[in-house]
Amino acid sequence: MFSIIIPLYNEEKNIIPLLNEIFFELKKIQLFEIILINDYSSDKTLEKIHNYKEKKNIRILNNKSNRGQSYSLHKGVVNSKYDTIITLDGDGQNNPKDISKLLKIYQNQKKRCLVGGIRLKRKDNFIKIISSKLANYVRSKILQDNCSDTGCSLKIFSKKDFIKLPYFNGIHRFLPALFKNLGCSLIFENVDHRSRKFGFSKYGTLDRLTKSVKDLFFVLKIIKELKKQNINK
Repeated sequence: MFSIIIPLYNEEKNIIPLLNEIFFELKKIQLFEIILINDYSSDKTLEKIHNYKEKKNIRILNNKSNRGQSYSLHKGVVNSKYDTIITLDGDGQNNPKDISKLLKIYQNQKKRCLVGGIRLKRKDNFIKIISSKLANYVRSKILQDNCSDTGCSLKIFSKKDFIKLPYFNGIHRFLPALFKNLGCSLIFENVDHRSRKFGFSKYGTLDRLTKSVKDLFFVLKIIKELKKQNINK
């Protein structure tokens, strides 16, 4: 039993092929749900998902304004029925074939953990790849999460652990470090990464770098508080 959380912003051409792939790859699994969070898309994303033929496993949440990826992810997790959470991008660059691989690793763990994908061969433009590597390097050195690709949206974790974390805009970029300081083990696995067929990235290179640096200081404060809580237990 698990919940797949997919934030969406202007993905009208990508979401239906992605849903078809997910249902094909998980056709042998009965108990799961897909939660689609429409982040105030200005295209036909909401119309497309409302008209999708496979509705029995799908729940749709609609933001009344554009709130961003972190807000949409948090909203999806909080409203999920199951404790095992799988997060996925709505642009089709994550390959649904990797869900089963990461899920098997997650289910075989005896201790609390986060399992995250590492995009081995990224299909993005050169500037985006370099800026992402730089941001990952700085973040990993400071937060000591040993994650070389926190930007990969394909992750599996427990809802019970996630809701222990204080929400902030940008939380999706720091989940490995935050889960580590909740006492969870971190497991990373190479996954496929595909070229975006339609649309474009919603986050600019400069915005990504500057936002991550600003958030680092806030995350360090959260980690300090989490460590205090663990000591006092």
